[in-house]
Amino acid sequence: MTTRKTPKTPRKAAEPKAAKAAAPASKPRKSRQRVPKSTDAGADGQNPFRAAMRRTRAPEPATLVIFGVTGDLARRKLLPAVFGLWQDGLLGSAFNIVGVGRQEMTDEQFGDYALEALKTSKETDAPQPGSLEKFRELLYYEYGEFGEDEVYHKVQTELDRAESTHGGRKNALFYLSTPPSLFEPISNGLGRVGLQEEKEGWRRLVIEKPFGRDLASARELNDAIHRVWDESQVYRIDHYLGKETVQNLMAIRFGNAIFEPLWNRGYVDHVQITASEDLGLEGRAGYYEEAGVVRDMLQNHLMQLFSLTAMEAPSAFEADAIRDEKVKVLRAVKPIPAERVPEVAVRGQYGPGTMAGEKVPGYKQEPDVKRGSRTPTYVALKLEVDNWRWQGVPFFLRTGKRLPKKVTEIAVVFKRPPLGLFPGGLERNVLAFRIQPDEGVSLKFSSKSPGQEMVLREVVMDFRYDAFGAQLESPYSRLLLDAMLGDATLFPREDEVDHAWQIVSGILEAWEGEDAPAPKFPNYPAGTWGPDEADDLIGAGRRWRRL
Repeated sequence: MTTRKTPKTPRKAAEPKAAKAAAPASKPRKSRQRVPKSTDAGADGQNPFRAAMRRTRAPEPATLVIFGVTGDLARRKLLPAVFGLWQDGLLGSAFNIVGVGRQEMTDEQFGDYALEALKTSKETDAPQPGSLEKFRELLYYEYGEFGEDEVYHKVQTELDRAESTHGGRKNALFYLSTPPSLFEPISNGLGRVGLQEEKEGWRRLVIEKPFGRDLASARELNDAIHRVWDESQVYRIDHYLGKETVQNLMAIRFGNAIFEPLWNRGYVDHVQITASEDLGLEGRAGYYEEAGVVRDMLQNHLMQLFSLTAMEAPSAFEADAIRDEKVKVLRAVKPIPAERVPEVAVRGQYGPGTMAGEKVPGYKQEPDVKRGSRTPTYVALKLEVDNWRWQGVPFFLRTGKRLPKKVTEIAVVFKRPPLGLFPGGLERNVLAFRIQPDEGVSLKFSSKSPGQEMVLREVVMDFRYDAFGAQLESPYSRLLLDAMLGDATLFPREDEVDHAWQIVSGILEAWEGEDAPAPKFPNYPAGTWGPDEADDLIGAGRRWRRL
């Protein structure tokens, strides 16, 4: 194996200093780029909405070690998220990043790579003057094969260097931004050289989804990781839980007396949870052909949104208390054995269609998709919760690719009034949480239309987060900071993952088993809201929300 010819010279990481407010942008900035304004409370050029976070949520000095740092996730999401935290003063001076990959690269080359990633990603905050070059001083790189001990000894050397350069303890957050097949080898490799031991500082392991391919493999992976790491050190990340509106779901429900008393079978008719994507495969056929929509979206993202919506109030706003209530809900879901799947689940695969006025190919025409593929790109599922609060209230979950728009929403649909006093009937009230885009909350209700006659119309009270006047931080920023602080509230626990797999296991068996009937794919055109069978699933008297 090739090694670095010249040794590194330890460099003291520069602390981000308060910078003058950036000049107003001449053009609107894309995505979540923020432009500091000198008129804000944080006239130092930092986001004023994070002032409290700077005071109370600064982690101890630490090293972030990203395995798979040259991959797509690290380039598009992780590096911009870390840069945003650092630029906002949340990471301090005694912080550095070690990228680990199998590609041979020097520190200088990695610095070039990282800065290019920050400049091209739509997730990057608007840089303050000189901040990119200062951030570059925090970056180091090591390379090697993840199955060999040499690369882990190099990481140990980096932690020693961080201690000697910055002082303090050897705190380390190991982020596995790699294919799932490498989770166990990296976990074991870190353990072989003792990098999981917390004698000289805290050590935590962040694992990306998917966590396992099915129930059996998820349990095997948990067992393998627990042979090295304690559960308290393991952070299974689901970026949906870092979205502001997902967290606001609990705040609005449990912080307002006008909502919680109605959040039950006496007033709620049903709940819809939608995560629609307008894109196709975008070059990810190799992954998607193996995963499909159930593993890619249903088992993780949608199950997390479901459990947060249906959970009971926790005894305290603490990690274990919240996760305990989420697990209780997942355990209360009525089992879905393979023979029951046709009653409660619908699958689909998109065919050729039209998106934004342009013709797009069907799934089977996408590059690298297997001939005659049976991989579903759409799923709609009816969940029933056998507990006192939700008995008889169905939860409808749906997600799919090549739907008309990209949107994620939780909609609590209330029952109609018991008496039809008004001509023309009434629509149901709806409390909707928009997770993305245009994050916010809306309440739909009926009101009299101006005029001589008693005619009711639907009106909407709409709260959007842009009313605060600041761009929301990225989910990865929030979750990375939480992991460094040791706050596991927004990270699924081992038993959560296990119960989520139990819920979908019958679906996978019915659709992928040896005796599974061949689906009639494609069964919905690209640019539509899915197969007609999904309308039958939601039942008479109800309809899917057209978002």
